[in-house]
Amino acid sequence: MSERTLQPGEMRYNEPMSRHVSWRAGGCAARCYRPRDRADLLAFVQTQSAGMALHVVGLGSNLLVRDGGLDATVVLTHGALRQSELLQQDATGAVLEVEAGVPAPKVARLAAHAGLAGAEFLAGIPGTLGGALAMNAGCYGDEIWNHVDSVTTLDRRGVIRVRTPQDYHIHYRHVQLKHPPQREEEGPRALEPAPEWFLAARLQFARGSSSTALQRIRALLAQRVATQPLNQPNAGSVFRNPPGDYAARLIEACGLKGAREGEAEVSLKHANFIINRGQASARAIERLIERVQQQVWAIHGVALVTEVRIVGELA
Repeated sequence: MSERTLQPGEMRYNEPMSRHVSWRAGGCAARCYRPRDRADLLAFVQTQSAGMALHVVGLGSNLLVRDGGLDATVVLTHGALRQSELLQQDATGAVLEVEAGVPAPKVARLAAHAGLAGAEFLAGIPGTLGGALAMNAGCYGDEIWNHVDSVTTLDRRGVIRVRTPQDYHIHYRHVQLKHPPQREEEGPRALEPAPEWFLAARLQFARGSSSTALQRIRALLAQRVATQPLNQPNAGSVFRNPPGDYAARLIEACGLKGAREGEAEVSLKHANFIINRGQASARAIERLIERVQQQVWAIHGVALVTEVRIVGELA
């Protein structure tokens, strides 16, 4: 398999997902496509059969693909959905329209350079805006959906919609569409939300000081470097914080810092991070996740819920 980067507009078969997830581990996707832009993504989705499983992936910073791979088409949006525009400026603030493939830290910088305040926390989120929207990502006391004015979405039929936060159930690290799209001729449908992906969002921020915002971004990034194992492959926080507590505190209290399964290790720097020490398999990472969950439950009686997504088949 060539190491050549997947080019815009290129479909590749049996593509190792370890090249496209931040854990640098896992099996192959049966098909992997990188759109050129939004129009190309729309055209591609419209050509796919209804029975074809599609997974939309940004930077892969919150994803583990099992070693048996993924019998699906993976669509890579980073580098394709990359546009941003400043809208509706006034004395109190502005709306920033950003496509889903833009990395969240870049959104923080775009807002800061535009003289807006409140986006700085996005510098601490390692994924794209689309991934942040899908899981209501947050850190440093704020969450992305606190700033959403509207979102643009795409469904499996290639239909584009504009939605507002009122269309979603929005919770801690979880977002779900309230009412699935339905055409009159289809009749009643199950209460499951239809597959739908974020193309872009309009984000509302208050007027502020560029220098102050950039200074805060630098401080938050310095804090990340000091407290998180950013120099080793990882997927950010593995578990959601349980109500009134911190997953990292519970894991550390179980003596699990440094615990290993093969080349997967609970970080010594931050207990809610699992790092790939070099050649970790997806199974080793998943086994370590399960071990942490079992021990935290046995000692603290707390069921840790994963923040990362695990997809695919066991080898």
